[in-house]
Amino acid sequence: MPNGRATHQRTFPGRPGVVAALCGLAMLLQASIAPAQHPVKAGLIAVTTPQGTVIMAELAYTVEERARGLMFRPSLEHNRGMLFTFAEPQQWSFWMKNTRIPLDIIWMDGRKKIVHIERRVPTCSRTDDGCPQYQPNENALYVLELAAGSADALKLERGAMLRFALPFDPRAPRPSRKP
Repeated sequence: MPNGRATHQRTFPGRPGVVAALCGLAMLLQASIAPAQHPVKAGLIAVTTPQGTVIMAELAYTVEERARGLMFRPSLEHNRGMLFTFAEPQQWSFWMKNTRIPLDIIWMDGRKKIVHIERRVPTCSRTDDGCPQYQPNENALYVLELAAGSADALKLERGAMLRFALPFDPRAPRPSRKP
């Protein structure tokens, strides 16, 4: 009896799976109550627009993932995208080399406020490094790529706030993730 208090440990003899099942059920219920607070599910982040639409975005947070982006993809499903995160806010530039689908590119600051949108950015079939580059006039910490026309359909405008939770601090050093 440490500190003069009785201690009691409850066990479930013969039922080791009961505790695991109860813990799993509790985690499932918690995830269903607040899905935006549990962002990573099969590598996807739930990004919520001001109107409440949820976009499931792949997370690109390593140098390799950001460099590849949506290159070589033949299509992008409805309400899907890619969320790029950076360690420091800058005027990050993007291009469409080897990207086969036109995109909307949305830059956000550290508060997740939209600071710039490039709408209906066309693909670039050049084989050299001469593809146009797109960048905001303000610093951004996050960039969301969506299928072209999505920003208009979702009524996204400069100044709007998006909501998402990351499983890490975007400013922390990042390890390289090898596939």
